[in-house]
Amino acid sequence: MVRRNDERRAALVDAAIEVLAAEGARGLTFRAVDTAAAVPAGTASNYFANRDDLLTQAGARVYERLRPGAEEIERQRTAKRDKETYAALMREVVGRVSGFRTGYLALLELRLESVRRPGLRAVLTERVRADLDANLAYHEASGLPGDATAVRLLYLAFNWLILEQLTLPGVLTEAEREALVAAAVERIVTE
Repeated sequence: MVRRNDERRAALVDAAIEVLAAEGARGLTFRAVDTAAAVPAGTASNYFANRDDLLTQAGARVYERLRPGAEEIERQRTAKRDKETYAALMREVVGRVSGFRTGYLALLELRLESVRRPGLRAVLTERVRADLDANLAYHEASGLPGDATAVRLLYLAFNWLILEQLTLPGVLTEAEREALVAAAVERIVTE
């Protein structure tokens, strides 16, 4: 029987994200999640039908937690529509995603695990595609310069920049990362 206490479920999924980031997909067990969530043994198994369910819900939860807040959305909505604003927006995105280090690392683990799990791959493909489509729709509605190809190129470039920052933080300094964000927008985005 799968339980419905939404607060407990969220705490367990958040614990699963932490386990994924720290131990990898192979270390994600119900017991490890129970330990990370500081709940009695067997709790996670009461909330998730199986490990695939837990993996899928962890991926969805990362995306929930990465959404920008209302303040950030309003600030972006009312900002100027130029490359400087675009670069500032991209710095905010890189900062927000990098600030949730365990979430991003958990997503990387989920992507690697999806190579071996077609069901997880289907869910992640749908979720990542929906996220990219939402970014494209936001960009189109925002009036910012650039086209859909620029959005896709920045998406790919900044995903790798974030990966570099989170896994090998000594490769680039913060100043270098900031300069790269500005240069990427300047070179990829056309008026």
